[in-house]
Amino acid sequence: MLELHQFRHSAFCEKVRLVLAAKGLAYNVVEVTPGVGQLELFRLSGQRQVPVLVDGADVISDSTAIAQHLEAKQPIPSLLPADAAQRAQVLVLEDWADTALAAGVRLALVQAAAADPVLRGGLLPDATPASVRSLVGALPAGVLSSLGQVIDHGGLEQLRANLQSLCALVQQRSYLVGDQLSLADLAVAAQLSLLLFPVSAGAPLAGRGVPGLADDPHLAPLWAWRDGIGAQVGRP
Repeated sequence: MLELHQFRHSAFCEKVRLVLAAKGLAYNVVEVTPGVGQLELFRLSGQRQVPVLVDGADVISDSTAIAQHLEAKQPIPSLLPADAAQRAQVLVLEDWADTALAAGVRLALVQAAAADPVLRGGLLPDATPASVRSLVGALPAGVLSSLGQVIDHGGLEQLRANLQSLCALVQQRSYLVGDQLSLADLAVAAQLSLLLFPVSAGAPLAGRGVPGLADDPHLAPLWAWRDGIGAQVGRP
């Protein structure tokens, strides 16, 4: 049985979960405990970051490497087009989602979490002790006000522009590349899950999001597309 070591609310772990769902592969989840759990993860994989997938004797870290491993393990349905040009487009979009889009998402989420104690507490890994969770959620917004001084407002404006471009694109087609689901769709959908949390995020995050983006009516088609991708692979 495959074993996924994860933080529940990591976009890169969500990307791997979407790939696993698309492939129809069963797996067990190991929720990594911050601190001591990351030391155990280091012993297993040689690094402290999630996601890490254990497949028998194979221990694979990094969401892209995991996706490639799963593509080889379960080629059907394929998430990488056979056409060379389309395959290149998928890989470029996946890399963009994992880097530039992810950076913008992190900026927006940090800003939102600084002002929202429910969001701060909900984002903690499931294995976080209740005492720590309560402490983080109870921190007054003033304590975190310094975060606002490091927010890259240019990065946030670029994020909004990127989301608007994505929204225009998905209103014209069902998938980002070609006429079938690909790794590009899953990588982008995973990042979008941190801007407006889907039902699969569970309480208290489901339906919450980054103000000004999650509730922007002009971006509603983008969230609907994201939810449609999740529904297609069997994740709400």
